[in-house]
Amino acid sequence: MTQQQIPPKIIVLMGVSGCGKTTIAQTLATKHHWHWFDADDFHSPASKAKIERDEPLTDADRLPWLQTLQIQIQQWLQADRPTVLACSALKRNYRDLLSGGNPAVKFVYLKGSYELISQRLIDRQGHFAKVELLKSQFDTIEEPSPDEAIEIDIDRAKDEIVRSIDTALLINN
Repeated sequence: MTQQQIPPKIIVLMGVSGCGKTTIAQTLATKHHWHWFDADDFHSPASKAKIERDEPLTDADRLPWLQTLQIQIQQWLQADRPTVLACSALKRNYRDLLSGGNPAVKFVYLKGSYELISQRLIDRQGHFAKVELLKSQFDTIEEPSPDEAIEIDIDRAKDEIVRSIDTALLINN
């Protein structure tokens, strides 16, 4: 079985704020009876406050959060607990840390244009990350290579996006 054929145990839906990570994670997890988590829930209160002030997080801000997520992912793998994680994972070294090199951790890059995503953020209510941070996220993201993540265009209906993920990762429907 090649690395591409290894079934996922953990799916990390990655991308900038507003690309639909949480919505797709919930839909995908519900469809397959997996667990799901939003990485934003693992941010420290200080990081959340910084984001609410429209201040981009630094690598130093993100490191404890990424380490916490890495521990969680390892626990889910050890418990054989299939999980979908909505996580920005903007940089390659973040993704390397999260996966720990385990081929059962698969990344799906939810990609969309700045215009589409900024409009979604403007329309979104009740989230601590606002449209003002989007430019810094687009400036920061290191788009994954095809061998690192599956790229999915988000300018489609959520059910189409989920079907594309299922097909790409060979998940039984």
